[in-house]
Amino acid sequence: MNYEPSSMNKTNKHILLTGGTGLIGHKLTQQLLDTGYQVSHLSRSPGNDPRIKTFKWDVGKGQIDENCIDGVDVIIHLAGAGVADKMWTARRKREIVDSRIKSIELIYELLRNKMHKVNAVISASATGYYGDRCAELLTETSAPGNDFLAKCCIVWEDAVEIGKKLDLRIVILRTGVVLDKEGALAKMGTPIKLGIGSPLGNGKQCVPWIHCQDVTDLYQYALENEKISGVYNMAAPNPVTNKQLTQAIAKQLNKSLWLPPVPSFILKLLLGEMGNIVLASTKVSVKKIENAGFQFKYPDIEPALKEIYG
Repeated sequence: MNYEPSSMNKTNKHILLTGGTGLIGHKLTQQLLDTGYQVSHLSRSPGNDPRIKTFKWDVGKGQIDENCIDGVDVIIHLAGAGVADKMWTARRKREIVDSRIKSIELIYELLRNKMHKVNAVISASATGYYGDRCAELLTETSAPGNDFLAKCCIVWEDAVEIGKKLDLRIVILRTGVVLDKEGALAKMGTPIKLGIGSPLGNGKQCVPWIHCQDVTDLYQYALENEKISGVYNMAAPNPVTNKQLTQAIAKQLNKSLWLPPVPSFILKLLLGEMGNIVLASTKVSVKKIENAGFQFKYPDIEPALKEIYG
C-alpha cells in the first residue's frame, strides 16, 4: 500500500523548517500541521499564519534568532536560492552555493553553543549531484558529476553531513524535478498551452521527475522513521525522457505538438550554462528508499499529471 502519514498524535513533536515558504516548504508545513506536528519557520520575514511561529534570520549577515531551536526535535532544511530563478553570473552562483552552506553552518553553530533537544536534520539536495550521465542508472553511491550543479550539491551535502559530529541523525534527499501546478511544471506547460511547446534538445535526456505529494510524504516518512539515515534519491520510480514528459503534458492540456525540438545550441545561447538544467540527462534509482519501506503514490507520469491538472 502507499505511504500514508501516521495518524498518531504529534503535538509533542516540534519541527523547525528552513525554506518553509517555498513550494515544497509551504505544502510540507500544511501537511505536518494537519497531522498534528508543531511547526516553526526560520525566515527573513515574519509569517502570517497564527499556527506557525516564525523566527528571523539573515544568512548573509550571519544572524539567527537563538530561540528558534527551543523545544525543537527535528530540523528540516530546505533553504536555498532558486537555481533557475536568475541567470548564472559568478555572483549568482556564489549566492546559490552560500545560501545552502552558510545557512546550515549558522544552524550548527547555534546547536553547538546552546542547550537543545534536536536529534535529526533532514535536508534537501538535488539529483543535479550526478551531472549529465545519459542513460546510466545512478544510485546513491554513484560518483558525482563535475558541472556547477554537481559541485554545488557536493559542498551542500558535505556541510549538512557535519551534523553527524553533533550526534544528529542526518538524512539527505536528492530531489528531482518536482511537479506541481507551480514551479517547473508551470514553466514547461506555458508554451504548450500557447501552442508553441516542443521537446528540448534531442528530447532523449532523462528527467528525474517526482509528484509534489510524494515529495512531502517522503519528508514525513524520513521524519517518522528514525532508522532512516544517509542519502536517498527522491524521484519517481519510472523516469521519462524530456520528449515523453512534453508529450504527456500536452496530452493532459489537450494540445498538439507541431513544432520541431528546440536545438541545444539555441538553449545554450539563451540560457548560457544554466541550459544544463534542461539538457542534462539524469536517470536515478530509488530502490534504496523503496527498500526502506516507502511506496510512491504517483510512480507513473500520466496519473501524476492527471492528478495535478485535475
